[in-house]
Amino acid sequence: MSSAEERREALKDVLREARGCVRCPQLAQTRTTVVFGSGNADADLMFVGEAPGRNEDERGLPFVGQAGQLLDRLLGEIGLARADVFINNVLCCRPPGNRDPQPIEIEHCQDYLFRKIELIRPSMIVTLGNFATKLLRRDTTGVMRLHGRPEVRVVGTRVVRLYPVFHPAAALYTPANVEVLRADFARIPELLALGAPEQPPGRAPEVEVPEPEPGELVVEAVAPEPEPEPAAAQLGLF
Repeated sequence: MSSAEERREALKDVLREARGCVRCPQLAQTRTTVVFGSGNADADLMFVGEAPGRNEDERGLPFVGQAGQLLDRLLGEIGLARADVFINNVLCCRPPGNRDPQPIEIEHCQDYLFRKIELIRPSMIVTLGNFATKLLRRDTTGVMRLHGRPEVRVVGTRVVRLYPVFHPAAALYTPANVEVLRADFARIPELLALGAPEQPPGRAPEVEVPEPEPGELVVEAVAPEPEPEPAAAQLGLF
């Protein structure tokens, strides 16, 4: 599947599947809507957060509360807007009371995330906070140690520049983290300018990754384990 139109149609199919998902019975019963993601379906830059909150659950769009307002400001400071990127979360459904995602919920929902990555084909993924960072790195190291350190990494079937940063919500609770987040965001344009890492032939996820840029880490990874708003609203540039 190579054309942008075919990939967009396939992404709509994934959205329709996610909208009817009942893999997590509690979340399926308590959600208002499935928050699949929004933005540019051909984006070079993807953001992956944790899970929808109350505002996101009500509106069916990611990062529309206070954390989303901060994200918008940070994007604007580096010359980007939501229309330029794709924003989504590890979970598509709001955990009750905004509790942390449970491991079984992450396991059930990760397939949607990896399929979005495969179809959108970002060259760079910014992980916002611990849950996204740990899932896409397949490692338990937290974002406190990793933020601001780009890696060339295999994520599913794609080689990407993975860039962990603090979750905007953490900056809201700890104002000093806003400047840390701002400094990490300031590096995004230069990392995007490096272009997409060389992709593996075929679909094999375990490959030799390209030589890193100075200061980048290169690590091995494994492939992932095997109401609602209309598509046009959630996938804004279709």
